[in-house]
Amino acid sequence: MLLASVKISAQPSYLSHQNFRGTRVVNGHSVETLIGGEMEMIIGHRFGRINDGFYELFGLDQANIRLGLDYGITDNLMIGAGRSSQGKEFDAFAKMRFIKQGDRWPMSISAFSAISYNSLKNTDPDRPIATQNRLAFVHQVFIARRFTDRLTLQIMPSLAHYNLVETIAEGNDKLTVGAAGKFQLSKNLALTAEYYFMPDKYLPAGKQNPLSFGLDINTGSHVFQLHFTNASGMIEKQFLGETTGDWRNGDIHFGFNMVRTFKLKGRRY
Repeated sequence: MLLASVKISAQPSYLSHQNFRGTRVVNGHSVETLIGGEMEMIIGHRFGRINDGFYELFGLDQANIRLGLDYGITDNLMIGAGRSSQGKEFDAFAKMRFIKQGDRWPMSISAFSAISYNSLKNTDPDRPIATQNRLAFVHQVFIARRFTDRLTLQIMPSLAHYNLVETIAEGNDKLTVGAAGKFQLSKNLALTAEYYFMPDKYLPAGKQNPLSFGLDINTGSHVFQLHFTNASGMIEKQFLGETTGDWRNGDIHFGFNMVRTFKLKGRRY
């Protein structure tokens, strides 16, 4: 019994903690799921490009907004839905965690699937867009490890499918692999970063790979996430295959996520 107690107490304390503070890293999801009975309201906001200059107040005159609600069905299964002003798109997703890092497992693994619907009006009344062509789907696997009480890294192999693409030469399926990380500065402050790489054979002409940096500020039931990114979209379908901003040209958007958590059933903690 004494040896068992010594062995348990010798385990690093960070093994039983969350890999990330919330369910999002910057634009994309983290490996984390909500606790069963919890609901999150997420207000995402991306301003225009900083290089638009003083006339546009460095992008502050423009905005793209997403309003979303997420819910934890169990501790390992969550669902969510939202609506973005960009593309007037509605989206819904489900995420399930299969493995949680701890004494038995060296990493956490979750799977994610999302669907989105573009509801923009037809620009050409003589050529209406069929309902099925307004749909896009994304499937991802998140593999994350908390290496220390400060550092967490995550990889995200992803597949995006667009029912409608811009040209005949462009494929409907696009493979991407992402990498993300979090460095905890203090109890309530953390630096985050994420990058998604799409090989040239899948990346549409004129599009860029999304690169984002953030600062998480935890205030208890609220989390404020401040971001700099070349992506204006906040759902996977948008930032994986539709990002046009180039960091080298200063096409950088400042933005934030404001996250408010509610406990609808069960104990608060």
